[in-house]
Amino acid sequence: MKLEQDIELRVREEDYINLNPLQSGGRTYPETRKAITSYVDGYSVCDWCSGALNCIRKPPIQSFLEDVASFLGMDSALLTNGCREAKYAVMHSLASSKDFVVVDGNAHYSTFVAAERAGLRVEQLDSTGEPEYLVDPEAFGDKIREIKKIHGKTPKLAVLTHVDGSYGNLVDAEKAASACHREGVPLLLNTAYSSGRMRVDGSRLGVDFIAASCHKSWAAGGGNIGLLAANGEWAEKVFRNSSDYEIKPLEILGCSTRGAAAVALLASYPKVKERVGKWGGEVDKARRLMAGLEELGVRQLGEKPTNHDLNFLQSDVLYEISQTHKKKNYYLYSELKKRGIIGIKPGLTRHFKISTYGKTEKQCDHILWAFRDIIEKHGP
Repeated sequence: MKLEQDIELRVREEDYINLNPLQSGGRTYPETRKAITSYVDGYSVCDWCSGALNCIRKPPIQSFLEDVASFLGMDSALLTNGCREAKYAVMHSLASSKDFVVVDGNAHYSTFVAAERAGLRVEQLDSTGEPEYLVDPEAFGDKIREIKKIHGKTPKLAVLTHVDGSYGNLVDAEKAASACHREGVPLLLNTAYSSGRMRVDGSRLGVDFIAASCHKSWAAGGGNIGLLAANGEWAEKVFRNSSDYEIKPLEILGCSTRGAAAVALLASYPKVKERVGKWGGEVDKARRLMAGLEELGVRQLGEKPTNHDLNFLQSDVLYEISQTHKKKNYYLYSELKKRGIIGIKPGLTRHFKISTYGKTEKQCDHILWAFRDIIEKHGP
């Protein structure tokens, strides 16, 4: 079915089991879709604007920000256009050109791009490499001391990827925060793949900032929207208002996302608050599927047992099939789609990522069956 201008009607979530990690946590609820239909016009949340997005009471953006800050265990929060914009806002507020920022060994490319845009120099921790790619949270302290010794200056910020988007490794943020604070460096926690899926309490973890991706993990759908939360004196610094336009928060250029995406987040928020309490079940499903796939010769990379729904797989057996299959590397995508499964990029057979977030036990069983069936029918 086609819409106007040859835009295809998207029914992937309705017709298939979607394994794409980018999309699993941002999938909206029926109530959310219903709520946003009347807010698709530009500036739709600004009907009752009192001067700034964070002050709007109808729809209840102001009260939402107060509540979500508490939900994250932080003092204050602002809407941003995404997680990367939140990271950039912190970097731009705290540091000047040529200052240092320390990042973990599995940091997302957008962390580096944000630092580059802010004119900062990046020092990266090493991971343990294959097969687990672990990050030692205590190593932040070692790297900070190394920078002090070599360059004679203290990094202005450290950034920890709470759960990385490659392997789904969950890092101990509390240990990282302690290591950074002992050296006098604040910690920004990138929760693109954690907050909204699992419970994240910034005060308990001791972090200074939280950056969240709401279109990725807070059921806010396809619009670009994120959150930046901060504690104490850091909130005052990053959330400062413009000197010329005194009601406008400077680092989000006055206002950030101001339409259907904001309403989607507000509408999904009650469900998000509820679902983080069920995170243990999501981990259990992922672990069972990983164990089943490994019995088929499909290897999970990253920490074991996995602590996340996102997992990176390496499969020599699926790759070997591609060498003789008439569809070559595209056979796996085709065979999975025949079995009602999508989300693995076309052309990938040896290395790929999947997410089981939000899937039922029955769907996870079907996923395992599909891989087994493909290997049995096409394998050596």
